[in-house]
Amino acid sequence: MKKLIVTIIQLRNPSFEFDEALNMSALFQFIFIQISGLIRGFKVVFCFRKPKGMLLGKGVTFFNISKIKWGKFLRLGNQVYVSALSKNGIQFGDNVSIGAFSRVIVSTSLNNIGNKIVIGNNVGIGEFAYLGGAGGLEIGDECIVGQYWSCHPENHNYEDLETAIRHQGVSRKGIIIGKNCWIGSKVTILDGVNIGDGCIIAAGSVVTKSFPENSIIGGVPAKLLKNRKND
Repeated sequence: MKKLIVTIIQLRNPSFEFDEALNMSALFQFIFIQISGLIRGFKVVFCFRKPKGMLLGKGVTFFNISKIKWGKFLRLGNQVYVSALSKNGIQFGDNVSIGAFSRVIVSTSLNNIGNKIVIGNNVGIGEFAYLGGAGGLEIGDECIVGQYWSCHPENHNYEDLETAIRHQGVSRKGIIIGKNCWIGSKVTILDGVNIGDGCIIAAGSVVTKSFPENSIIGGVPAKLLKNRKND
């Protein structure tokens, strides 16, 4: 049985192998969870969409699903909310996994609709993430991200001292994350940041500026610690 399950899982993750210490009880529970997720994934058929092997946790909610695109084997954990109120929608690549209680939201209001969120292939994001897309958010292939990650591609204007900040509008530049990045837990990335391919961001960092490829960065605000080429 294990060999059959490994073969199926390798369709999504070619390098997957079960640990030798895995017990049968855990394996059967794992199988039950995956089958339940596949069954829940079929609910998108009622929106005239193909599941493409989608696995959905309990309480997953889509808003404006007509502007959401996904590739093969999208996995969304329990209570994930995906809102594509936007100009250019949300796009998930193949083999994308987003942890439980995460929020993928382009816009929160109807008066100034945001841009887009694009997530590449083979991206894994931990639980309790907040991915905003007002100014545009792009995440490259093969990125891995810890829990409580947040991206905010938008800033409030505040220059007028006579007007409440909430009435002064916003500025938007967008956030771009390159391919093959490793982002630790509780990292915050702010508007206008461009992270190059192959970067590593230490847990707890607040990233306020851009960094070139293969940078290892950390801190509040984040700064360059060293380069992977010289590690």
